[in-house]
Amino acid sequence: MPIRKEPKPKRLIRTLFNWLFFIFLIGFGGFSVACYFFIVELSKELPDIGKLEHVQYQTPLSIFTRDNLLIGQYGEKKRIPVTIDEIPRLQIQAFLAAEDERFYSHPGVDYKGLLRAANQLLLTGKKTQGGSTITMQVARNFLLSKEKTFLRKLKEILLAIQIEQRYSKAQILELYLNKIYMGQRAYGLAAAAQTYYGKNLDALKLHQQAMIAGLPKAPSVYNPIVNAERALERRNYVLRRMLTLKFILPSEYQQAVNTRDDAKTQPSNIEFNAPFVAEMARQELVDRYGEEAYTLGLRVYTTVPSRLQFASDRAVQSALHEYDERHGYRGLPHKKFNGNSDLQTLKVLGDCRQAVVANLTPAGIMTTVSDGSSILISWNNIPWRSLQIHSSNTHTVRSPTIAANDIVWIRQLADQNWSLSQIPEAEGAFAAVNPYTGAILAVTGSYDFYLSSFNRATQSKRQPGSGFKPFIYTAALEKGFTPASIINDAPIVIEDPSLKNDWRPENYTRKFLGPTALRTALRKSINLVSIRLLQDVGIPNALETAMRFGFSREQLPATLSLALGSGYAPPLRMAAAYAVFANGGYLVKPYLIERIEDHTGAVLYKANPQTVCRECPDGLQSEPNPAPRVISVQTHFLMNSLLRDVVERGTATLAKQLERTDLAGKTGTTNDQRDAWFNGFTPDIAASAWIGFDNSQPLGKGETGGKVALPMWIEFMKTALKDIPEKPLVAPEGIVQAYINPSDGLLLDPSNKDGLWEYFTTETAPQRYSQPKQPEFEFDEEWLKESLF
Repeated sequence: MPIRKEPKPKRLIRTLFNWLFFIFLIGFGGFSVACYFFIVELSKELPDIGKLEHVQYQTPLSIFTRDNLLIGQYGEKKRIPVTIDEIPRLQIQAFLAAEDERFYSHPGVDYKGLLRAANQLLLTGKKTQGGSTITMQVARNFLLSKEKTFLRKLKEILLAIQIEQRYSKAQILELYLNKIYMGQRAYGLAAAAQTYYGKNLDALKLHQQAMIAGLPKAPSVYNPIVNAERALERRNYVLRRMLTLKFILPSEYQQAVNTRDDAKTQPSNIEFNAPFVAEMARQELVDRYGEEAYTLGLRVYTTVPSRLQFASDRAVQSALHEYDERHGYRGLPHKKFNGNSDLQTLKVLGDCRQAVVANLTPAGIMTTVSDGSSILISWNNIPWRSLQIHSSNTHTVRSPTIAANDIVWIRQLADQNWSLSQIPEAEGAFAAVNPYTGAILAVTGSYDFYLSSFNRATQSKRQPGSGFKPFIYTAALEKGFTPASIINDAPIVIEDPSLKNDWRPENYTRKFLGPTALRTALRKSINLVSIRLLQDVGIPNALETAMRFGFSREQLPATLSLALGSGYAPPLRMAAAYAVFANGGYLVKPYLIERIEDHTGAVLYKANPQTVCRECPDGLQSEPNPAPRVISVQTHFLMNSLLRDVVERGTATLAKQLERTDLAGKTGTTNDQRDAWFNGFTPDIAASAWIGFDNSQPLGKGETGGKVALPMWIEFMKTALKDIPEKPLVAPEGIVQAYINPSDGLLLDPSNKDGLWEYFTTETAPQRYSQPKQPEFEFDEEWLKESLF
């Protein structure tokens, strides 16, 4: 039977199909080979996924007091890294429902999700991230850039497959939940819980867990604080997905959906307010680590105990109010409170807060504060008596200056009652150090950091005035002077070619005592004795002595005005210098940072200051890093004796209210009362207090260091010295006592009631007895005439 030939057209079609299929196979094979080599080459460019084993999250810089209270946190990214075991199961399920329901089943890439994303791209022409798994997000967030390109997506897929082969699902999930951005500068799950709800993860409710799980898709769009409506829609979507996947029961779903969201801006997690200390530590950390200090998760522990810092802040505020209340009320005219305004806008500065006057009553001024509560200001607690006229007989109150709806400042007193107040115009500063190590115990740089962040305790250049005299006296003792040495307190004229007129310094009292012992001169802070003493000692010797106490040469003028404290120094420098008098004669360097830990708790730095042995015999040091001795044991004792006398009988007797015998120090007042100081110490603490105006205007007549600054020091020491026993001043070897005539410093018989006991070094103790005062010769003019004629 003859073979039937296929029609020619069909043969052509089949042949063409065969050729096309062959070409397709060749093309597909070539494409596959090309893709293979492309992927191989691309794989060479991929970052090493081994980096994920040593991830260091960018966490903020945290600063603490010595007693571990958080006082400062710096850095753009809020993050609290947690382990997967610390994350509640339901919270993980909320994220899986929202982001990647097949996380535990896919190999790092969800092909269904990718096809769905590709289909949407073909239909809409828009690129989306709908196909990204949690593993792919880990690859992108840790190892790749944020650019949206197909090449980056391919790298993301390849990395996700590698990550799944090397790491467990738990490890991948932990990386993801600690890294993702959650809005409001919060990164990671735990930081989001604190940022939106102020809670730890184990305290979150289901509706809160769902809200947080909905954030990664678009933190700015679904942020419950800035876009509550959209955030609620997203939260309910996550809850529906959890119900569909049977992560929650229908009853749980219904309750969560019906619960009003309570996300809000949380108050700062700062545990103790010490902004000056925190800022000082921040600056030091940036000096050490640069800008990385804000992202390394460093934990910095300072030397400052919260108890002493609180006492320092209160002491500054109290002293400034005390001074301020002597100089009139400036609160007029008062600002008015608009009834439509929010009470929350009322301010708080220092120990003052704003309040709205509700009405005036016979008992006082009734006010309303920011939380809506009422506070009565008794007429007895209004320091400016001219503000009101109160007639108790007729039960009427008239106030020409305070009226309803006025916004006034009030503050709470030590007895818990409230007083009318105002923000002081003068400023103050305080600094205290441990005299044996140099550890800073307290720093307050102004009335309120948020009113003025300039740290006057460390950065100011104020004249120390008479507070500098002890360093001149120290130089004199080293040159052979004694506490009994006599210097003439009399007028003096200093010629100075650089000035138009000669310098005619005066004492504060503008009186002269004549020949005066050094002890009396320092106790009474006599200027002219200090100037003559500096002349005798020599300016170069005085400068050298002062620099041994830690002052720099640029702080010290090489003129006789140095005797009156015409140089400059901030309170911290003065406190450190007086620490030499407190610790036995050793120079210690103030330091603030005790230790620095990294994010794992490993210690990166621990302070190793030069220290003074507290229990060692005088003149001996057994510390591994001993502080250098800068004055002798004998000079130290004599200066302590002189400076204790300032408190006992001199310009600082107000400090006797502390009822201790181991207090010592020196008041300081500059020309026209522009600066008021008290620099004082005990054997345990050295501290310096200052008050003045930033523009150096005078504080006012009579506003001396003993009146203005000393109360600040006393207020601090009430807290600082609590439970610290007194330490008597014990004379060391080389010190002797002698009964002397105070008018010439020479020996007297102890039976003579006009003498007194004084301390000397064995080398400078007087050897001669004072001669009885000879009667003055009376000039007889008649006898002279008879003799001459």
